[in-house]
Parts: sequence; structure tokens; C-alpha cells
Amino acid sequence: MEIKIQSLDHIHEAAREFIAAMGDNTVFALYGKMGAGKTTFVKALCQELGVEDVVTSPTFAVINEYRSDIAGELIYHFDFYRIKKLEEVYDMGYEDYFYSGALCFIEWPELVEELLPGNTVKVTIEELEDGSRKLTMENQG
Repeated sequence: MEIKIQSLDHIHEAAREFIAAMGDNTVFALYGKMGAGKTTFVKALCQELGVEDVVTSPTFAVINEYRSDIAGELIYHFDFYRIKKLEEVYDMGYEDYFYSGALCFIEWPELVEELLPGNTVKVTIEELEDGSRKLTMENQG
């Protein structure tokens, strides 16, 4: 499935379209170059899911936890950009998050690919020449 994001003005429409397509999936791996808009898109998703907290990049914390006020469910937002060794991910107890049934949005998943559940949804965000973004969503399992 593809979603086109013309500009930041349209990101919430794209987030609603994405949420409608999520189905029962809970783990989403977001691939894209630095600056492609992964964190910005996760912020829009969280807002559309009813998170009232300020959504920020978990670059230094590795993981941020939010609660959806709409569904009352937990949302975990990971940023593995600074991970040096897989042991760091083991030490944080990644299984407790990935297999919790809570929504997990994972930035820089290529650094932990071997740990991702088999049913992880691959989400690729590409910046196009006109400055718009193309989001591609594909089930792996």
C-alpha cells in the first residue's frame, strides 16, 4: 500500500489513512533516510490516535512511551539510531515491548532487524524530488 504525503499540511490525512490500514498489526518498522520524516509521521500518528502528551524523538532515550486517550492503549516509539550493539537492545528487554500487543513504532529498525517479530510491518518513507513523501507499507509475515 502507498500513501502520498504532499506536504506537512497533509500529514494528518496520511496518518488517518495509515491508521485505517493498520488492521491488527502492532509492530511497525519505519525505514528512511535521515530527515525523511519518520519522527514527524510518528508524531502525527500518535496525535491521531489520541496521545495528548508532547511526542518527541526518543533518539537519546531509545524509547518513549505514550498512552492513547482514545483507546487507552500504550504506544511505544523506538529510535535505535544510537544503538552500537544488539546487547543494548537485549538489556532493555525489547521482547517485553515488541510482543506486548501494544503499538510499536520503530525508527532505524535496520540496526535490530534480526530481533523484529515475523509479523512486523515494513514502512518506508521516501522524500521525492518535489519535497513530498511517499510512504509504502508492506506486511512481512
